[in-house]
Amino acid sequence: MLDIYHFSYGWITPVLAYFMSFVGCLLGLQCAARGRNAGRGRVGWLVSAAVAIGGTGIWVMHFIAMLGFTIDGSQIRYDIPLTLFSAVTAMLFVGIGLFMVNKPQPTLASLVGGGTITGLGVGTMHYTGMYAMKSTADLGYNPWLVAVSMVIAVVASIVALWFTLRVRGLAATIGAAAIMGVAVCGMHYTGMAAMHAHAGHHNAAPPSGAQAMQLLGPLIGLICVVTMFVLIIVSLSEVENTEALPKMRLNAAPWPQAEAGSDPAPRVAAGEYGRSSR
Repeated sequence: MLDIYHFSYGWITPVLAYFMSFVGCLLGLQCAARGRNAGRGRVGWLVSAAVAIGGTGIWVMHFIAMLGFTIDGSQIRYDIPLTLFSAVTAMLFVGIGLFMVNKPQPTLASLVGGGTITGLGVGTMHYTGMYAMKSTADLGYNPWLVAVSMVIAVVASIVALWFTLRVRGLAATIGAAAIMGVAVCGMHYTGMAAMHAHAGHHNAAPPSGAQAMQLLGPLIGLICVVTMFVLIIVSLSEVENTEALPKMRLNAAPWPQAEAGSDPAPRVAAGEYGRSSR
């Protein structure tokens, strides 16, 4: 059995991978929060959330971590079409989950169903990305660890979709993004721990495909640029809607029903305030 190294460049790749996962999830949560109250712009915000979480939070995290992956005495190349397909898979399945739960009356069934579909999609992205990796070594997987990684992906996806529905405020959003980043990285490294490699044929031809930095460098850079573009959009939307946000929070959290014999004046005053603010 050949030695496998997941941290060939030390801690720089896992730390950078977690940071990008955190940033992607943070932006995705912010976009999803705006999609809850965006009306006609709901679709655009949810698509942006899918790109941020699926593209940056999951796919970029995966392949930044893969930059530090090496197999002793073996060459590694990446199949370009399959690698691109894995990126599309992550964004597509995250988008499906977001659209399933982000509606006026989400149910537990839609949350669990959307999270399961999203988690299976994330697992598909991971193992498609691994299948896109070609090596002169013979690769295999421990089925039990593969199953554990898929369970982590499903549970993490359900929790992530719940966060997109319930998280309010910057501090809570940052905390949720930090938890999501840990879950994504945990799923990735659990799946990688399932891999084992054996020496292939001595006369085997070098694998076809692109080297890691030739392919992943430009792709990761492109998605990071898209992430920054989404960040700019989110920042501008926050500035433009500063006056509207208090009204949305007020309408989203109506006054409780008055008890018998209580003074209903606060509820009337709140309604008058809401009309006067417009």
